[in-house]
Amino acid sequence: MRHAHFLVAFAAAVFTQPLAAALPVGAKAPDFRTMGALGGKPFKLHLAEQLRHGPVVLYFYPKAFTEGCTLEAKAFADAMPQFRAAGARVIGMSADDLATLKRFSTEGCRSAFPVATATAATIRAYDVALKAKPELSDRTSYVIAADGRIIMVHSDLNWKDHVAKTLSAVKALKR
Repeated sequence: MRHAHFLVAFAAAVFTQPLAAALPVGAKAPDFRTMGALGGKPFKLHLAEQLRHGPVVLYFYPKAFTEGCTLEAKAFADAMPQFRAAGARVIGMSADDLATLKRFSTEGCRSAFPVATATAATIRAYDVALKAKPELSDRTSYVIAADGRIIMVHSDLNWKDHVAKTLSAVKALKR
């Protein structure tokens, strides 16, 4: 039975992975440390520490307070009870500075989940540089299992499917 659940999760991951993903399903997610904010309060974020508590949805977005990024943050905030029930943490990542992220963590994310600074090195490591402005990240969501392996990738500048696809992958992982 467990094998069947793995196959369902694997199929979901394969069919939601973009064709040109630099970090494919099964790859080890690059570890990083950075600064973030939750509810307007700064904190140090270490991916390995977050993974000790279960799977992580690591979603990159281009710029706080832009229309698509704000709508995506609200959608993730609204879905946080479902992500928590599935045992997953959500972390938003952008190249924004800490002062901006402190405001966005309360206004855009409604203090429901943290956002953190994606450094240039992290943007390169996850291959999420926005083609038109490589100093920013594109909109790419990774679901990372507690063992640090990527189980799902969705890259699309349209924010609308990121929450549903990552939540589906997390739920499949829990099964």
